[in-house]
Amino acid sequence: MRRLHVWPGCVVLAALACLSGTAGAAEPVDLALVMVSDVSRSIDDSEFELQKQGYAAAFTDPKVLAAIRGGPTGAIAVDYVEFASDSEVRTVIDWTVIRDEATARAFVNHLLGSPRSYYGRTAIGAGIDRAVQNLAESGVDAQRRVIDVCGDGTNNAGRDVSTARDDAVAAGITVNGLAIINDHPVSWTYAHVQPPGGLANYYREHVTGGTGSFVMEVHDFHSFGEAMTRKLISEIASLDRGSRRL
Repeated sequence: MRRLHVWPGCVVLAALACLSGTAGAAEPVDLALVMVSDVSRSIDDSEFELQKQGYAAAFTDPKVLAAIRGGPTGAIAVDYVEFASDSEVRTVIDWTVIRDEATARAFVNHLLGSPRSYYGRTAIGAGIDRAVQNLAESGVDAQRRVIDVCGDGTNNAGRDVSTARDDAVAAGITVNGLAIINDHPVSWTYAHVQPPGGLANYYREHVTGGTGSFVMEVHDFHSFGEAMTRKLISEIASLDRGSRRL
């Protein structure tokens, strides 16, 4: 079983739980969320930093914190994965329970202090596979399990992304997507970031699926934080059922 991050102030409580014989009991949360983030070579370092700043802004947004507090348990568990090629997948931040501003800020500080993992090709399927594995080993009792894939291009390495998505959905997991649209791609990336029908449609057809799944799109990294805030609120609140466009 994976270890949850325990922030300062929780160590004594964890020790008491062990002494009382409750060690290993799954912590109840409203949502177990794996954020799967594309760090392939089509994303430059400045875009990577804007992406991380967007995550940070979203998780500390008062509306997101209110959505977390408004759930039955008032807590979610978050896991953060970066991927490039199929041999380049890394869990950057292991399962962390967020229930208030302090725990959200601790998670954000860890994220902002973490260096970029890779620069390879784009194996979305490998990122989804890692997320499924992490969910199986989360150590939390979640009412809902969601994988949140964020990227700017199609799958061009590793196993078929649709197969990975289908396996996740068969396990009762919802896969959502945030497609970052490159409106001015360089020639060597054009087919990768601008597939026929557009990247958002590619995500709908090949990446996302499951109960309540959706795809959002942004057209620049500067608006990433606003989009991620809306996305998190929708995921945490589970606003409605059925696949939808946002």
